[in-house]
Amino acid sequence: MLENLKNRTIILGSQSPRRKQLLAGLGLTFEVEVRETAEYVDPNLSAAEVVRQIATCKAQAFEDKSDSLVICADTIVVSDEGEILGKPKDEGEAKLTLAHLSGKRHSVLTAVAISWKGEISTFVETTAVYFYELDPKEIEHYVAAFSPLDKAGSYGIQEWIGLIAIEKIEGEYNNVVGLPTAKLYQELKKLK
Repeated sequence: MLENLKNRTIILGSQSPRRKQLLAGLGLTFEVEVRETAEYVDPNLSAAEVVRQIATCKAQAFEDKSDSLVICADTIVVSDEGEILGKPKDEGEAKLTLAHLSGKRHSVLTAVAISWKGEISTFVETTAVYFYELDPKEIEHYVAAFSPLDKAGSYGIQEWIGLIAIEKIEGEYNNVVGLPTAKLYQELKKLK
């Protein structure tokens, strides 16, 4: 449907299998290429500024690809207390994070950086997620069976925990998975 992108090289600058699946769902043909970037951020930035800065840095790593459309993204989870909950270092940290999220609301922020004709545009999508209370045995099972170490906030909404623990969400579901496809599609339609 995105006629404006026909015959254009599109690059997804992410190794996330979830982002790859979601972008493919938009009907786009693309290549996956990942480039190393430093993810240092100023601790004084807001959560939205942090995630936007990381996505922008990822896109800047492709400045030699100005003839291509490059899509990069980063996702973070923020507790209601304002703490950024990144990817856990180990299973113990994953369990602590899930126990912290249990019975509460948190926010998932995904920043998308689109590099097109030498310009980078960004947007941040936010989704509120409400967890039911989790039994410690449910947390143990999820961490043992689903390897949450590569996921911000220590969980994937598309996995078992999303089926049993999500009371409700406010915002786009795919944003929580890792790529806000509806907003991305609207932004891609504007490209000339």
